[in-house]
Amino acid sequence: MKKIYLSFPALVCCAGLNANELYESCLSGNQSGFVTRKFDNRDFSAGQIKNDLPKVDLQGFALPSYAGDTRIIRIINMAVSQLSSYIKKAITKYGREKVGICLGSCDNGSEASNMAHKAFLENGSFPKDYNLHFQSASFPAEFIAAMFGIKGPVITAATACASGASAIIRGAELIKSGICDAVIAGGADIVSQTVFTGFNVLEAVSDKLSNPFSKNRKGINLGEAAAFFLLESEQISDIELLGTGESSDAYHMTAPGEDGEGPVKAMRAALKDAGVSSGKIDYINLHGTGTVLNDKAESFALRTVFNSSMPPASSTKPVTGHTMGAAGALEAAICWMVLNERRGLPVHCWDGEADEGAPVFLVPLSSQTGNVNPVLKTPSICMTNNFAFGGCNVSLIIGRKNDRI
Repeated sequence: MKKIYLSFPALVCCAGLNANELYESCLSGNQSGFVTRKFDNRDFSAGQIKNDLPKVDLQGFALPSYAGDTRIIRIINMAVSQLSSYIKKAITKYGREKVGICLGSCDNGSEASNMAHKAFLENGSFPKDYNLHFQSASFPAEFIAAMFGIKGPVITAATACASGASAIIRGAELIKSGICDAVIAGGADIVSQTVFTGFNVLEAVSDKLSNPFSKNRKGINLGEAAAFFLLESEQISDIELLGTGESSDAYHMTAPGEDGEGPVKAMRAALKDAGVSSGKIDYINLHGTGTVLNDKAESFALRTVFNSSMPPASSTKPVTGHTMGAAGALEAAICWMVLNERRGLPVHCWDGEADEGAPVFLVPLSSQTGNVNPVLKTPSICMTNNFAFGGCNVSLIIGRKNDRI
């Protein structure tokens, strides 16, 4: 069976414009990336990239220019450009037809629709080069293909907030099947009015910073991000995708099953695929959204899978925001940095008032050194989990090469 190696992660989010900046924010518990935004006449905290995002000249890629002004394309361009050297080498090595793209996203089309609708109301007509295709789920992935002249498969995964992780699995499958030799895989999403309204109607959005696994939690903070890897079977880094697991419990359109059985199946499938026991996992990046239902279901699932061998764990969403379709790839990138840099584990930012109904061994903030966490241990294998609407559950296990026993 082919091994799957993950390149250095390319990313941009409110907690960093690259992987190094994000890792530093996760180590220190830096939550300065959050801003106050007004939606539906209410103020809420959201993880928003504050830096300028240059407009993308799509005509340079033989695409109409309208969509180049959208935030989702700007963010994807800023992130995937960081992979340029890896991608160009892969194209030279394997050919354009053997390089593929797998992108996960929740909502990458309503922004283009809203911009066009606004122009129509103000001017009586849509922008001259506007096209409904810009609203399709596939367009951002097609943009990446045009950007690099890639001729291999272009796939979009839409498994709600597990989409970024699902895209990584689909990319690994393309390589293992021999269809591709290299795949750009990851996810991207922004905090659009449409997304916010949907979560707000569900009463899932917090007007304060999120507080996962606390008895005082009030919900999620939405965030925007793009995160990508280049996947190859030839070694391009020391970090491997060891195992993957998916389940679909279909318990409810938005709520997780109370018994956590769907996440349990995904985690156990990933452990089996990786060929490791639960006791070999050194760190878990939790789904950790900060909603009552999600936290309790995840806690139950973790206790079922790990029992007394529960490793250190933390949710990094209080640092990045819940980046939806990008979350699976962004949190895999955080685990990549933990394994590669060996400088400690991401802290869990919360008020420390545990919910006895949702106990988890969380990575603490150090009381002696401000917000710098103690190095609990140098991990060899990490698990990252994403549990999404519709019962779409994904677990990824990654580790350092030759360091998994």
